[in-house]
Amino acid sequence: MLIGVPKEIKNHEYRVGMAPASIREAVAHGHEVIVQVNAGEGISASDDEYRAVGAQIVDDPQEIFANAEMIVKVKEPQANERAMLRPGQILFTYLHLAPDSEQTRDLVDSGATCIAYETVTSPRGGLPLLAPMSKVAGRMAIQAGAYCLEHPHGGLGMLLGGVPGVDPAKVVILGAGVVGTHATHIAVGMGADVWVVDRSPEVIEAHWQQFGRSTNTVFSTRDAVERHVLEADLVIGGVLIPGAAAPKLVTAEMVRAMKPGAVIVDVAIDQGGCCETARPTTHAEPTYVVDDVVHYCVANMPGGVPRTSTYALNNVTLPHVLTLADKGYRQALKEDRHLRDGLNVHEGKITYQEVARNLGYNYVDPETALG
Repeated sequence: MLIGVPKEIKNHEYRVGMAPASIREAVAHGHEVIVQVNAGEGISASDDEYRAVGAQIVDDPQEIFANAEMIVKVKEPQANERAMLRPGQILFTYLHLAPDSEQTRDLVDSGATCIAYETVTSPRGGLPLLAPMSKVAGRMAIQAGAYCLEHPHGGLGMLLGGVPGVDPAKVVILGAGVVGTHATHIAVGMGADVWVVDRSPEVIEAHWQQFGRSTNTVFSTRDAVERHVLEADLVIGGVLIPGAAAPKLVTAEMVRAMKPGAVIVDVAIDQGGCCETARPTTHAEPTYVVDDVVHYCVANMPGGVPRTSTYALNNVTLPHVLTLADKGYRQALKEDRHLRDGLNVHEGKITYQEVARNLGYNYVDPETALG
């Protein structure tokens, strides 16, 4: 199979779909790989390093989209990239379609087979291709929040961990999943007063077993969310419903009642955000202020640490890239129901139920669509 790796063009996105080591594996499996010039510069991987492992370097992304049987990316294709997709082509990347009607329409119109990293499942449960970036984003969320709490950046002027004799910041983490767990690690390490809110008693119990009395756990109700958000100095939004738009746990009314200079870091912004006042931002302009509350809503947070993120992502995507290339997408998807869970769009049909429900499309079961 001919695999194409274009350079990411989303604002301040420095990751790359395949690192040189991943391409070496694909070539060893008998596949060809074409890579856009400078695609790996964000991870300090030169074109010569790609050539050394068997990749062909091309200047024009149109050449990649016109010839490659499978496109491997990191972020969702931008409008001009979507225009180059074609029927029969495989797109393997993060998509986050539920809050993005424009992208969904373009992918449906393209006729391509679009497999989303974020909805591929595992026999052990969870979302294994989303987890590495959730870990990175959870850890970065506390760094970003601590920075935004500084007065020159619009915050309260608080040190996250305080000092002896001065209270630390109250950090409220909505969701005790992968994002929440890794945000907790960093927040606890920095000495913050950490409160974790989740609606699953089992998840809360697991969180307590892991962190003990170093954090406070709260069962999620509207009352509990409102009470703790209004008391918070920093709120981390880490809720996720796989493939669906994130629930709006923090209302605009709550934001108006928060402390002036408090900070919201909405990690769920890829799926529309869990705060009503959240809108996607970029690393170029990461924050904005609503009702004196600083909002950090960067939609590709892990893109700020591309070396860590690219290699962490490649570790989990490479086996699936090889399976799709070795077997072809039809056989690969039919044989592996967990990879099939990643199929969101196929030949003009929406094949992921939550996307169809959120955007008003007819849902077609993946097995039927592949039939």
